[in-house]
Amino acid sequence: MLREATGDDVNLMLSWRNQEINRQVSKNSHVITAEEHSRWWRNVRADPTRRVLIHLHDGLPCGVVTFSDLRLHGPRTGSWGFYLDADGLAERGATLPAWLAVMRAAVDHAFDVLELDRLDGEVLAHNTVVRQMNRRFRFVEGPGRREIHDGREITVIPIFLNRADRRAR
Repeated sequence: MLREATGDDVNLMLSWRNQEINRQVSKNSHVITAEEHSRWWRNVRADPTRRVLIHLHDGLPCGVVTFSDLRLHGPRTGSWGFYLDADGLAERGATLPAWLAVMRAAVDHAFDVLELDRLDGEVLAHNTVVRQMNRRFRFVEGPGRREIHDGREITVIPIFLNRADRRAR
């Protein structure tokens, strides 16, 4: 289940985003400061092309889904990303079920609530597990591109899913 993020979620989101596993599969791998996070939150709240949602699994907050670059007129498109409370889910033995649930909920939200025609995203080339999961959800990979972030060279692979190609329940 997804719900809108609120100011009460800001510290929780920051703690999850700064978990080592989440930083290593993100374009920006540095530890995000409270000031950086606060600035991001202010910008998100003021931007009508962005949404931040909290994923609940078994009634507990355990992840963040972001939508950005939303174009809700003409061809309806947007980008997305997510991260989970990897440490907390691992302790509860709930990582895989929560991961499947957040991806399903995010795709459903994109196409059923936001009514997008196409959902875009990015994945790092070395993140093979997420790439496999994306394929399970019928995302298509584009050609990778090399970028420098936080002093490291990474390969970023664009992904997309068209409404007509989404996996039926």
